[in-house]
Amino acid sequence: MFHVIPRSAQKPSPKRTILFEGGQYGTPISLFLMDAEPGQGPALHVHPYPETWLIHSGEAEFTVGEQTLVGTAGDIIVVDAGTPHRFVNSGTTRLEMTCIHASERVIQEWI
Repeated sequence: MFHVIPRSAQKPSPKRTILFEGGQYGTPISLFLMDAEPGQGPALHVHPYPETWLIHSGEAEFTVGEQTLVGTAGDIIVVDAGTPHRFVNSGTTRLEMTCIHASERVIQEWI
């Protein structure tokens, strides 16, 4: 069996982020498709599972635990479960990034 979710059925948030939760399709991953303006990004939060980011274009500053790093197009960044983190589009162009959650649904605690 397989599922196709047409682009027309993927409803973006007001900030143009698309959420896919895999549980309803029988897959143990979820993801956000980010399309963020400079300065946009989520506040500090934590998940009970690992998260992986793939930067397609732009630049993001990540805070992971006590460390700060900058990721650019082509970088893959992985954060362990239970690690507080956040990111912000730190560039001058749009940030396009896939945020992969190792869970059938997004579980997020804001800090």
